[in-house]
Amino acid sequence: MALLLGAVGVYGVASYTVAQRTREIGVRMVLGARRWDVSRMVLREGLVLGGLGVVLGIAGAVGLTRLMASLLYAVSPQDVVTFGAAAIVLPAIVLVASFLPARRAASVNPIEAMRWE
Repeated sequence: MALLLGAVGVYGVASYTVAQRTREIGVRMVLGARRWDVSRMVLREGLVLGGLGVVLGIAGAVGLTRLMASLLYAVSPQDVVTFGAAAIVLPAIVLVASFLPARRAASVNPIEAMRWE
């Protein structure tokens, strides 16, 4: 459930960011940016923030292993497999959650984006 909630949060933030930057994206496309460039820009921003969150989260989890030891059942506090799975699964979820806003950003009509407002 926490993973789903995190994915919805990442989607919401990425979607809001794309909505706020519609005019900028339109200008980029008018100046020659391809759809792939715009999609890659949105996905890269999502992955950078998601990667930063994963690094800080794993560092915090490793730092707090002694406090967590009494709360864990059948898993050691420094389980490499669990930390590795988190480092793989979470960026994948961020990538999937950023895909729809990236696709929407790539489909911005530059003329309409310039007329917006």
